Amino acid sequence: MNIPVELQSVLVSDADTLSGAVRFVGTRVPVQALLDSLLRNHSVDSFLEGFPGVTREQVEAVLRYEQNQLRRQLGLELAS
Repeated sequence: MNIPVELQSVLVSDADTLSGAVRFVGTRVPVQALLDSLLRNHSVDSFLEGFPGVTREQVEAVLRYEQNQLRRQLGLELAS
C-alpha cells in the first residue's frame, strides 16, 4: 500500500498488522473506520470518543488531504 507522503506521519500499513489495512500510526484503528463513521453522519468527536488512541490531529490530517484531493481536481484553492 502506498501511503501519500503528506500522510506518512499519521498513517501506516504493514502486512503483519490488520492484514495490511491502512491504519493510524500508533494504533490498530484502520482509516476505513473513520471514513465509515463519517459516512454514517457521526461527528469527528464521536469517532474520537470511540477510538481514544487516535488523535484529532491525525483525523484532521486525513480529512485535509482528502479535501485537497477534490480541491485539486476542481481547480480550487487548497486548504491549509
